[in-house]
Amino acid sequence: MAIAVLASLAAGVCFAVAGVVQQWAAATRPDAEALTARLLAHLARDPLWRCGIGLAVVAYGFQSLALAFGPLSLVQPLIVAELVFAVPLSARLHRLRLGRREWFGTLAVAAGLALALLSARPHGGDPRAAGPLSWLTAVGATAAVVCGALVTARVLTGPWRASATALAAGAVMGTQSVLLAATVDRLRHGLLTALTAWQTYALVAASVGGLLLIQSAFQQGPLAASMTVLDATEPVVAVTLGVLLFGETVRTGWPVSAVTVAGLALVAAGIAALDTSAVVMALHGRRGRDGRDRTA
Repeated sequence: MAIAVLASLAAGVCFAVAGVVQQWAAATRPDAEALTARLLAHLARDPLWRCGIGLAVVAYGFQSLALAFGPLSLVQPLIVAELVFAVPLSARLHRLRLGRREWFGTLAVAAGLALALLSARPHGGDPRAAGPLSWLTAVGATAAVVCGALVTARVLTGPWRASATALAAGAVMGTQSVLLAATVDRLRHGLLTALTAWQTYALVAASVGGLLLIQSAFQQGPLAASMTVLDATEPVVAVTLGVLLFGETVRTGWPVSAVTVAGLALVAAGIAALDTSAVVMALHGRRGRDGRDRTA
């Protein structure tokens, strides 16, 4: 258990630094590149961005180690602690100081998400339980959420725009987690079984699409507006689809459900506090400027 805790916290720190580095690089790209392949093509040539991707890979390694020694219900809430590291680090790099509002928003998202995950404690399920109609319904619902979020992002400005794009990214990455579980299950029955399953190719498409959406969210606004929404949306979508597709179970009843709802409400309040924060707006105003100084 001690190894699981330490590895989870190490994963959270690595994810935090990786997010800060990627956002720092993405913020230097022009708005016209958002949601286009050109954004990823240019970022792939940036050594700093590649360093961020490398740190993310290390973080996934720590996460895998943590899951080998502890349950998901312990590991995932601890990894959410990345927000407590990422948001202050991002502000520090931009030479800004977080006030009580910004600390409340950051801690509310992290604590609320951890509380919701701990109380719901999803478990069980069979990746082979979902039929074609269930998959079609789930993918269609996710696509509707993604399209709605991106359409909304087009009419928003400032940190809210980054948050809307991050919502789309989180929905895609939550679906990617479910597709990954289905693909891993098929790999247990042989490589040919996995290669002949549509979920394998949908996983690749979701991974690439999710990466593009994440970097676009990083490009459009400060880390506090994007990473918080991304971290909140991904597990909620993954757990919801896990329940609907795989028959996973979550703890319900009083007072568990009330605690879960309270945790999600705390997440929403934290995101709203950050997106309306003067400090976060100042971070948005500096988007790209510090990065151009870096490359000058």
